[in-house]
Amino acid sequence: MEHTNIAAKPRIGTALSEKRGMEQSLRNSELRYRRLFESAQDGILILDVETGSISDVNPYLIQMLGYSREEFLEKKLWEVGSFRDVQASRDSFLALQKDQFIRYDNLPLKTKSGRLIQVEFVSNVYLVGDEKVIQCNIRDVSDRKRAEAAVQAKDEAQWSLIENLEDLWLLIKQLPVGVVVHTPDTKIVLCNPEASQILGVASELMLGRDACDPEWNFQREDGSPLPADQHPVNRVIATGATMKSFVMRIARGGNGAPTWVLVNAYPQLDQDQALRQVVVTYSDVSDMKGAENVIRRHLEHLTALVEIDRAINFSFDLDLSLTTLLTHLMVQLGIDAADVLLFNPATRTMEYLAGRGFHSKAIEQPREPLGAGEARWGAQDAGIVHLPDLAKGDDKFLGGIDLAGEEFVGYFAVPLVAKGEVIGVLEVFQRTQQVHAAEWLDLLKALASKAAIAIDNATLFENLQRSNTELAQAYDATIEGWSRAMELRDNMTEGHTQRVADLTLKLARLFGIGDDQLVQVRWGALLHDIGKMGIPDGILLKQGELTPTEWAVMKKHTVFAYEMLSPIRYLRLALDIPCYHHERWDGTGYPFGLKGEQIPLVARIFAVADVWDALRSDRHYRGSWPVAKVRQHLQVRSGTHFDPQVIKVCLESGLLSD
Repeated sequence: MEHTNIAAKPRIGTALSEKRGMEQSLRNSELRYRRLFESAQDGILILDVETGSISDVNPYLIQMLGYSREEFLEKKLWEVGSFRDVQASRDSFLALQKDQFIRYDNLPLKTKSGRLIQVEFVSNVYLVGDEKVIQCNIRDVSDRKRAEAAVQAKDEAQWSLIENLEDLWLLIKQLPVGVVVHTPDTKIVLCNPEASQILGVASELMLGRDACDPEWNFQREDGSPLPADQHPVNRVIATGATMKSFVMRIARGGNGAPTWVLVNAYPQLDQDQALRQVVVTYSDVSDMKGAENVIRRHLEHLTALVEIDRAINFSFDLDLSLTTLLTHLMVQLGIDAADVLLFNPATRTMEYLAGRGFHSKAIEQPREPLGAGEARWGAQDAGIVHLPDLAKGDDKFLGGIDLAGEEFVGYFAVPLVAKGEVIGVLEVFQRTQQVHAAEWLDLLKALASKAAIAIDNATLFENLQRSNTELAQAYDATIEGWSRAMELRDNMTEGHTQRVADLTLKLARLFGIGDDQLVQVRWGALLHDIGKMGIPDGILLKQGELTPTEWAVMKKHTVFAYEMLSPIRYLRLALDIPCYHHERWDGTGYPFGLKGEQIPLVARIFAVADVWDALRSDRHYRGSWPVAKVRQHLQVRSGTHFDPQVIKVCLESGLLSD
């Protein structure tokens, strides 16, 4: 018995020691778990397996979702905002209560701030001591998902690019624009059929060629060679910048017209921004350039015609009009010489009127009388005469003149027709053989028409001038006749009217009266006493003093002058002298008693000239006065009878000195 009791004591001590060890081990295990729980880089939720309430939450999940610890604890999982919209959360809890494993690989959760994150959600049931708990591990996989999506998109893009390269090349082959791809050393590595056609080399022969291969003979727009460093490919390589809308010409030899191309060049860079290749597009714009040249020529022609019209319409100088016309004709038509001949109906010859571009004056000789060629220039058939080769001797239209030194080859003659009649010929000469299009011939006809208009206008103007001169001479002769008739009737000193008219004109020029007005001044001076034609002879020719009644009648001659001359339209501007030459500066004159500058200036000037000539002439009732006495007489009456300024200018001019 005793032996048994002694042996039992050590066994009890050992059991107690083991129990304490196990408890310590459990405490250590719980401590390690707590440390792991608190420091884990995944969110962790602990749920009560019976109620589903959250009994614990680690700091990482609090930070991830933005809720406080208080907003988690003692809440059902689906009562927390982030899990409220997760329909599976209730089902998941029920499954976990049955010891089932739950996993979601891509579960979307909203943080408290509303930001959406993608998480992996893994739930398991664990036995902690004698109790079951549910542990939910929540890992934020948003960055990983984005990275995976980017990789997938890149892979898909690469595969798409590879799959579409063939389709892209098929598209490039069908483009109506030439496409050429160059390496950074300008070598061609790709060329579509359109580019091959534009550059004139088969596609298979294009590969490996340099961008500036001399065979293409690239030129600037003006036809000069294009330097290699100015080629679009080399400029892109040198600058790294896109070059757009560069126009150049390709002249590949032969006599064919050059090809005009519009070039665009684009650099393509790799991921390190280094030049990988240069893509060049070529567009054949030859048709457009041709149309542009046609428009430009038409504009030049139109401008020339406008300038010729201006010369014709704003000047009646025939030499100036024809010089302008021939200058434009030689420039626009590209000919070597041209002249204009005028038909003289009296001699039936063509006479030289104007010309340019000739080496000698042989062309200026009058032509022989027109023979059979004249019918070709009839008004009913005014066509162009063309002699393509004067060396063959077909020169009947040249009238036998010797032009051997001129070395002309081609010849055109266009009749100048005005009002249905041939008035002359426009001749055009060329020293080289040329072929002309219809446009050239149309312009030649248009210029010939302008020459005919210029000649016709100048002729009309010359005839009009002649008619006006003759008419003016007739007017003048008529007025002088009236003035002489008045002198004869009035027994006035012969020549008084003519002298006073001449003196009035000289004095009027001192006051700046222009030539266009002087004609009317002269006519007014010649007709200053025309009103006396209405005065009865008994009063006009009376030798003695006039009675007041007779004098009142005599004063009416100024009114009679107005009544006689005003109906004559061309004499209306000449009325100032006949009507107002008896008005006085102080207002005591007649017929209206005008005063000072109310009296027309020409009437004030004429009054001085009239008195000067009257006092310097002999009359039947007195002799002529000496110069000094007449000058003194005028000076004394300055300011009463006469305008003081007019008297001053006239006396100082020296015209009133003999």
